[in-house]
Amino acid sequence: MHDLELQFLWKDVNSGGNGCPALIQAPGGYYVQGRAVVGDERTAVQAVSDANQAGLAEGEDVIFVPANVLDRLRD
Repeated sequence: MHDLELQFLWKDVNSGGNGCPALIQAPGGYYVQGRAVVGDERTAVQAVSDANQAGLAEGEDVIFVPANVLDRLRD
């Protein structure tokens, strides 16, 4: 896994240190670092996902990332 060619792109503009929501480019896609979604928030996200036939597959998880981390991809 350490042989991947990864490039750190940016982090949350409101972050001050470690534990930042961040975006990392990888061959064929991106890794998104963010806050794990749990509890009622996760239940709500899963309900929307399930209703749109996009439920979580094995090995998938739900994370939250501030919009400013991903919106920069448009630029």
